[in-house]
Amino acid sequence: MTSFTYAANPVRVVFGSLDAVGAEADLLGLRRVLLVGRPRYADRAAEALGPRLAARFEDAAMHTPVDVTERALKVVAEYDVDGVVAIGGGSATGLAKAIALRTGLPQLIVPTTYAGSELTSVLGQTEDGRKTTQRTPEVRPETVLYDVELTLSLPAAVSAASGLNALAHAVEARYAPDANPMTDLLAAEAVKLLTSALPRIAKDPSDVDARTDALRGAWLAGTCLDAVSMGLHHRLCHFLGGKFGLPHAETHAVLLPYVMAHQGLEDAGEIFELAASLPIPHSLAELGLTEADIADEPEADLLRAAITGTRPAAPPSLKALTKQVVDSFAAAPDRIRELLTDLVETLHGYAIRTDLTQDEWEYAIGFLTRAGHITTDTRQEFILLSDTLGVSSVVDVLTNSRTPDTTPSAVLGPFYVEGPPETPQGADIAEGLPGTPLWTVIRVTDTQDQPVPDAIVDVWQSNEDGFYDVQLPDVDGPVLRARFRTDAEGRLRFRTIVPSAYPIPADGPVGQMLDAVGRHPYRAPHVHFMIAKPGYRTLITQLFVAGGEYLDSDTVFGVKEGLIVDFAEQRLEFTFRISGSSA
Repeated sequence: MTSFTYAANPVRVVFGSLDAVGAEADLLGLRRVLLVGRPRYADRAAEALGPRLAARFEDAAMHTPVDVTERALKVVAEYDVDGVVAIGGGSATGLAKAIALRTGLPQLIVPTTYAGSELTSVLGQTEDGRKTTQRTPEVRPETVLYDVELTLSLPAAVSAASGLNALAHAVEARYAPDANPMTDLLAAEAVKLLTSALPRIAKDPSDVDARTDALRGAWLAGTCLDAVSMGLHHRLCHFLGGKFGLPHAETHAVLLPYVMAHQGLEDAGEIFELAASLPIPHSLAELGLTEADIADEPEADLLRAAITGTRPAAPPSLKALTKQVVDSFAAAPDRIRELLTDLVETLHGYAIRTDLTQDEWEYAIGFLTRAGHITTDTRQEFILLSDTLGVSSVVDVLTNSRTPDTTPSAVLGPFYVEGPPETPQGADIAEGLPGTPLWTVIRVTDTQDQPVPDAIVDVWQSNEDGFYDVQLPDVDGPVLRARFRTDAEGRLRFRTIVPSAYPIPADGPVGQMLDAVGRHPYRAPHVHFMIAKPGYRTLITQLFVAGGEYLDSDTVFGVKEGLIVDFAEQRLEFTFRISGSSA
């Protein structure tokens, strides 16, 4: 077991409207509030706070200068403030935290960007050109109120930089030494939301759904940052911001892919591509930093690449290619588009995750080509491939799960032949072949246990040596294969022989695959049934011999507990339940 520690973030998080800020202040017991924020947003917050508002402070600054905090503290003392409401970006949040650190006052934060710091117990402050960072629960806000409408007017460039800042929180949580399963989940969802939302915001800043995804992603990313140690990325950003006065969000945005590449993260290339597509600075030089500034600094090589905008070697991002292929299905009918889109994304993802080589791709194409060459009207290698990879059973289980009150279904298998001969009840479908005789009595009912008369029942099975008739060139005509109809009581009786375990055809590509992975090709002994009647769902299933071989290792994963039946005393009795087609 992997040991880990996770402490849940105690911040109250509300997604709603700024109009609720007064009610949230009441929950914190606030009666004399200091409102921190620029008039653009703070004016509306002031209206919502009403008589709870004691004073305002509009001079919050980037990197939380200590002298600004000291000025705000004088306002706190003068107006006997009992809590802080901060509305705006990271500067407003930082000042509220700095005040809380020195006074213990509760905080209610209303973010208007995607900074994410509102969720954390981290505070960075600047004094005499040096930025220091500390982590203490005393600066963690009590409540965070998110209002998507407040972000709609945020310029695309600011949105992009702020969003990449939030993304950095989630990315850094992935390689933090104290990462844990919960932060992994939160980080993965945050990355998914932000990488999807930011290009959409850049294209249409008024896209409410994209803004909502970005805000949720920022929330999750900030939660990640609060739960783990800060790493290289944040150390560099805080150092550069404090010493050179670089803009906070833009510095994060520029450095993120470079640090990811430096850390060897596989998706660094994707973040380079994402950043390149957004309206942000793409080098530290654009922010005013020079190589001379960092000549003697740690991680100088990393910073030098970020200054010049020189992208380090990294695996290529293929998202644009995948999107191009997916977009080509835009005119397809809905279901076809859904199937092809998911197929392409899955195949591309598989190739990327496994770092598929040209030789491996060519072998796979050759494998499928050989499967096609060996396939005939009586030998379906592609069904065998689907069966042995479990795909057939997956589809079968999904289909059967929609009608849970019926007899379990099973895979069709590669040996079904359309149009078996009509056969009268009581016939012997073995037609004298050697084997243990078996008298079969079955009944077909609906889900209310009422008989289903005149149902068409196709039956097929192997002989005692494990071969189907289509595999035996010396057999003249169908054997151990027939089509019956149930009588007025839904019953069917016929004679046959007890089926044997048998190997699926192993002389083709599928057999070679099984050999390569050390799997046997055998199927547990069974008899196939297909039951159909207009107005009812067709049931394709199998009955397995209780105590037969390979029940626990059937090579096509087709055995189900409800289909294992006692074939003792040369007699098989079973009732099939089928459902109406609207079920």
